[in-house]
Amino acid sequence: MAASIRDFDLNGIGREFIDNPFPVLRALREQSPVHRNPDGSVYLTRHADCLKVYQSRAMLSDKTEEFGKKFGPGPLLTHHTTSLIFNDPPYHTVVRKLLAGAFTPRKLAEMEPLIDGIVDRMLDDLEDLGSFDLIPAFAMVLPTEIISFMLGIPEEYRRKLRGFSLAILGALDPVISPERLQAGNDAVAEFGAILAELIAHRRANPEGAGQGEVLDSLIFGEVDGRRLTEEELVQNCIFLLNAGHETTTSLVGNSIGILLDNPDQLQLLQREPEHIGTAVEEFLRVQSPLQIGNRLADEEIELTDCVLPKGTYIHTSIAGANRDPAVFDDPEAVDITRNPNRHLAFATGIHVCLGATLARIEGRIAIGKFVERFPRLRADGPAQIMGLARFRGYNSLPVSVA
Repeated sequence: MAASIRDFDLNGIGREFIDNPFPVLRALREQSPVHRNPDGSVYLTRHADCLKVYQSRAMLSDKTEEFGKKFGPGPLLTHHTTSLIFNDPPYHTVVRKLLAGAFTPRKLAEMEPLIDGIVDRMLDDLEDLGSFDLIPAFAMVLPTEIISFMLGIPEEYRRKLRGFSLAILGALDPVISPERLQAGNDAVAEFGAILAELIAHRRANPEGAGQGEVLDSLIFGEVDGRRLTEEELVQNCIFLLNAGHETTTSLVGNSIGILLDNPDQLQLLQREPEHIGTAVEEFLRVQSPLQIGNRLADEEIELTDCVLPKGTYIHTSIAGANRDPAVFDDPEAVDITRNPNRHLAFATGIHVCLGATLARIEGRIAIGKFVERFPRLRADGPAQIMGLARFRGYNSLPVSVA
């Protein structure tokens, strides 16, 4: 193992790592916690080092140069260099403030009864089935409905949302095929055209916004007289889809998968549902939907036992940090009562996840109600992990509830 760890290359990983990265991440954390890849980038697996990078203002998120080389000119490059996540202050500060209007306490208070109602209706439908694939039947439906309410997306487009999200996010993996690159470009172009029409309609009909919709806030919101441009509106609405759709699908799917693999914890949650809050935090720690982050050092940064020079390209292993025994007792074990739980699933610092509160609300309601409604929940066939390294979730998770 030691020799293989020395030779590990994040840019050369295969399906074996994607299916189960945790043994390799543990070995990296123990033997090569600041691991240098052949291209000169480093891969961090210690919690303290990842935390230091996220909290440092000297770490850049702008990927214009890197993505220019990776994607070439086209919709993907436009999206990932315009949306919030891959930008730095002062642009990031202004756009984040403008997007924050979609996540005010008032807006979140509007969303909670919507989420309750959506989940109850889904569970009513599932109760009659007996067995089903949890991902398309449940985990995908909730974020699809929520993002559709938020952006005013009509019913006829909703079935396409996960495909858009997976294609765009899949292009962020360390290694992508020409086919995946083309799929990402096509998804940005197609969804961007749909959003442009929705934005034009809402701009002309501002009074027509429904409950939970935030598109009007994004269109008309101002910070010091600054509004989002048309391009910024479209690309940041795509960002909201990606940030809120695939990650929520994976949060719900991963959580149920963890409970199926740990029946004692499932029984505990069904017996004592008051643990749902800490349970969601543990699910986020054990199987974070986002597994890898990236930063560029704008100045040298001192880590636990080394200094990285300015210009170092850094990969942060959220998955590795979340199982660091220096922070978490018995980190490989699942404990839904774990508290405190200082996981990095939502990152931290100026790029902390804007929708973290909404994601937690969705998780508590969806997972809590699901395990309460179905006390006979069990696996009903082999699960299939989606083949992405940067993001972790299921494509298929067959279950029986009868």
